[in-house]
Amino acid sequence: MSSLNRLLYFNCVVEKGSISEASRIFDVQPSSISRQLAALEQDLGVRLLNKTTRNTGLTEAGRKYYEFSQRIVSEFDEAKRAVNDLQESPIGKLKISMTVGFGESVVLPLVPQFMLQYPNIDIDIELTERVVDLVEENIDVAIRSGRLSDSSMIAKQLAFNNFMLCATPRYLANHGVPDNPDDLAQHTCIRYSYARWQDWFLMAKKRTKLLINNTISVNSVNGQKQLLLNDAGLTLMPIWAIKDELANGSLVHVMQEYTLSPYEELSATYALYLKRDMMSPKVRVFLDFLIENIEDTSV
Repeated sequence: MSSLNRLLYFNCVVEKGSISEASRIFDVQPSSISRQLAALEQDLGVRLLNKTTRNTGLTEAGRKYYEFSQRIVSEFDEAKRAVNDLQESPIGKLKISMTVGFGESVVLPLVPQFMLQYPNIDIDIELTERVVDLVEENIDVAIRSGRLSDSSMIAKQLAFNNFMLCATPRYLANHGVPDNPDDLAQHTCIRYSYARWQDWFLMAKKRTKLLINNTISVNSVNGQKQLLLNDAGLTLMPIWAIKDELANGSLVHVMQEYTLSPYEELSATYALYLKRDMMSPKVRVFLDFLIENIEDTSV
């Protein structure tokens, strides 16, 4: 910063023609400006100013240096304006990482509406099941489900997962409707193959792992859904992935009196972002938009 101050002092002395006028503008002692100018000349090893009792003029080297000094200060001012604009209005690239199922089912359909509201934001989306490092990969927002243990991040809840056991009417007509969790051992069950979500649990006072014999495993929520809609079996699906199919009758919620989960705890989906004193406008408006537009799945 001392180097920049020297450039600012130098430019002002050149433009105003005197050290005393520059000292008045910067509200510092004339001796302070004189010392900074002397230090600048010493660093460069050349005299920049010819000083007389009446005015201050440029040497040949000073004129050349002033050309560059003007550009440097102008670029610095432009950089400050650019950064301030980013902090004042939603603009720039917004990099988002999200799980495939929630991204495709919930977030991607909302993106066109978000872009209409914020046309100066460029969105870069990665759909992945892997856990990303927000710092190393320069991610602005990550959307994840399950237990959150990283205290270096802030989490905003977007939706309860609320898993439902469901099947098509045709599958149930052909194979029968299970009445209780023990009946699942006689049915084909479509499981999500993510390591921590493969088992099914009865969520009562005591968590009970259910016996499932005949299974199909697939590594995506939408893969489960396609198998489900093609009469392959029963599966546990989060309500946000199948609400339309439940509404139009292409899927049936069975054993509604039981709370089931592919995880030992009831879970939700969260938007994660790094702890920062000053959140950028692009991140703030995106989080607000998601919370406002994602339907409540708590029931």
